[in-house]
Amino acid sequence: MMHAYFKSLYQRTMRDAYAMAIKEIAAALTSGGRCLDCGAQGGQTYDAIFREIPFSSKSYFGLEWNHASIRPGRQRGLSIIQGDLNYPLPWQDRSFDCVFALSVLEHLTNGCRFILECYRILQPQGRLILLTPNISTFFSIFQLLLGKMPSSGPHPDSNLLLHNEKPTQVSDIGPIDAEAEFPLHRHMVVFSFRVLRKYLRIAGFSKVKGSGFGLYPFPNCLQPVLEKIDPYHCHQIVIVARK
Repeated sequence: MMHAYFKSLYQRTMRDAYAMAIKEIAAALTSGGRCLDCGAQGGQTYDAIFREIPFSSKSYFGLEWNHASIRPGRQRGLSIIQGDLNYPLPWQDRSFDCVFALSVLEHLTNGCRFILECYRILQPQGRLILLTPNISTFFSIFQLLLGKMPSSGPHPDSNLLLHNEKPTQVSDIGPIDAEAEFPLHRHMVVFSFRVLRKYLRIAGFSKVKGSGFGLYPFPNCLQPVLEKIDPYHCHQIVIVARK
């Protein structure tokens, strides 16, 4: 019962967080311009943007680590290249009007360097849009009190550990490879709401706004109100930072 309850919270949280992130990306592109999708997979976010606004595929660029994920997008003409977001981005300064990374930042070994790279390749007044988990949740505090690993997702290093933690898992993470040499799904560094917002300002972004989604363990009917009162302890964060 508890697992089913938290699963329902998680599903609603992710649906609403992604919906807001897509709307923010679409708003950033209403006047045209080029965008970069960091962690593009097969271009699914391009499809979501296109449903919001008329958007040319020629203005969309993507970078994805997994070779197999790229093929479907490239086969339909999207400009997605293979690369590693832990390293300098292969574009010149001021190349994009919008850069976004949805459920990506937490999988990087050096998220701060990635943010600096995003700042570098953005045009003046360009926007960076991030969707990422928040480590400073009441759920994480509760897990620590129980002697468990605080987690907004699949970061434990063993499938056996993950199986043992199932009753108190938040994320419906699906198939995983936690014991592989280079796991695709493990969370490396998870920021808190306040720290991420502060670092974006330190990195040079002039305007930073954030929203929280999923204030666990409260029921879904209360979430929209509670998220506005206390975004700092929500499960997911959507941040919009303007250069």
